[in-house]
Amino acid sequence: MNQKTNEEIQTLIAEATAGDKKALETLITGVQDLVFNLSLRMLGTFTDAEDATQDILLKMITHLSSFRGDSSFTTWVFRIAANHLKNYKKHMFAHYPLSFEYYGDDIENGKILDVPDLTQNVEKDILAEELKLSCTNVMLQCLDVESRCIFILGTMFKIDSRIAGDILEMTPEAYRQRLSRIRKKMADFLGQYCGEYGGGKCKCKDRVNYAIQNHRINPLQLDYMTASEISVQTMMDVKNAMEDIDDLSQDFSFCKSYQSPERTKHLIQEILDSTQFSIIQKS
Repeated sequence: MNQKTNEEIQTLIAEATAGDKKALETLITGVQDLVFNLSLRMLGTFTDAEDATQDILLKMITHLSSFRGDSSFTTWVFRIAANHLKNYKKHMFAHYPLSFEYYGDDIENGKILDVPDLTQNVEKDILAEELKLSCTNVMLQCLDVESRCIFILGTMFKIDSRIAGDILEMTPEAYRQRLSRIRKKMADFLGQYCGEYGGGKCKCKDRVNYAIQNHRINPLQLDYMTASEISVQTMMDVKNAMEDIDDLSQDFSFCKSYQSPERTKHLIQEILDSTQFSIIQKS
């Protein structure tokens, strides 16, 4: 992903709002993976993240003319995405909310030894890795939606507190204080229960069949293990460009990040090729 200067972004926006499909495609491809990864952490499943990503990118398209360049384009997109995701009610966990109490009780009392082999000849180590990646993501759903967003921006994206506060409409100090409390809550839970990252008894490999039985993973659809990862350096470039434009600079690292699934890319292309493209010129 080649990073654009603020002037280049402004030029692309002017061209896109004038009806240049190529300019719009360049803007979309520059942020779609960021939007997908934020959506995935906020919503917990690939399917829900794909749907939300399409909604967010369409919202971005229809509001392009409102971008004034007061912040980086990426910060502006993050603000649109965060506001959309905090109010998103169509995802699975909106209907089946989780809590740390529920998660902890399931780890302590789930009848993992009573389940037959459901691996369908898929290697158990592969399924265990899929479960680990899924579990650490789904565990975020135990946080309330704003706390989840704070934790994701601060811990996974490592966005500077001034930018994150701007995105979430709170002071940098309030953001840092809340992030510290939420990090401790997550760390305490992992330390107590998780055998992969803490001192708990929960081991992914021991719980594979139990997870399959409860539809937490599917041996025939390994979303995490089959997704294409984004290099850490690519994400660093995005982040550094974002902070340079906002007059901030800070080292950061990313947990695993993924390219947008092909289905999302195809649907976005369909939007670009359809009459819906005309809405950008009317916004």
